[in-house]
Amino acid sequence: MKKFEEIIKYAQECAHAEGPKKIAVAFAQDEDVLKALKAAVKERICEPILVGDKEKIIDISNEINFDLSDIEIIDEKDGTLACRKAVSLVSSGQAQIVMKGLIDTSIILKAVLDKEIGLRTGNVLSHAAVFSVDTYHKFFIVTDAAMSIAPNADEKRQIVENAAVLSRALGAKVPKVAVICAKEKVNPKMQATLDAAELVEMQSEGKMAGCIVEGPYALDNAISKEAAELKGIKGEAAGDADILLMPNIEAGNVLYKALTYLANADNAGIILGAKAPIVLTSRADSDKAKLNSIALSVLVSSFKGE
Repeated sequence: MKKFEEIIKYAQECAHAEGPKKIAVAFAQDEDVLKALKAAVKERICEPILVGDKEKIIDISNEINFDLSDIEIIDEKDGTLACRKAVSLVSSGQAQIVMKGLIDTSIILKAVLDKEIGLRTGNVLSHAAVFSVDTYHKFFIVTDAAMSIAPNADEKRQIVENAAVLSRALGAKVPKVAVICAKEKVNPKMQATLDAAELVEMQSEGKMAGCIVEGPYALDNAISKEAAELKGIKGEAAGDADILLMPNIEAGNVLYKALTYLANADNAGIILGAKAPIVLTSRADSDKAKLNSIALSVLVSSFKGE
């Protein structure tokens, strides 16, 4: 797959074959979120369960012409309790995806990590952004641009593991991970390059199965075969990376926004590392990006491979 239209089509096929995936939406009285869900329902890729202030949900839905006649609404006016209810719907198997509504991210993540009703797996939670650009021959993943501030090498290992599952769901049999740094050689003064060397060693020792990890790579070597050849860099990920593992949140966030706003790249983003995908759309995201993110969560939820 290279285009998000293919992911939407796949989600439609899954819904037709298995029934639509149910998305539990925490504190759903948010116009942007409801617009995204309206588009997803129109595309027949999901079935929302709206948890929140029922009166406000209905009022907003009427304003945007979102027909709620076949959609379950659970009336809960307290934001914390709405998050707990939405998460518990997933942990109990009544829904397969969690989506953030009009609530602080910290509150919904607290519910996700709750020992009693949460969705812990043991891995760190990480954000994965999927991009489709005309200048690259396939989807690629940028991680982490929104969750992990300054991950150490072991946390980066877990971020890679999270992203590798998503990459395989997108069609990469053995995802190629490029550990992005400012230069291609290990420098004791640059922690990111030391982390890259450690990650490569972890992968060679079998601590990260099912993927190829190479680095340190500067960004150009990871996405351009020509740049890699000019610098004499040889590797399976050189110019053909599926996953760009960023050194820290600043680098990830800058690349994410540069691709979105300067390159006008189609994108989607979800939180990984829990037992179910988590959709956290931003008000700044385009309507298409929000729909893409919901479709991506359906793809991950439907993925049977490892």
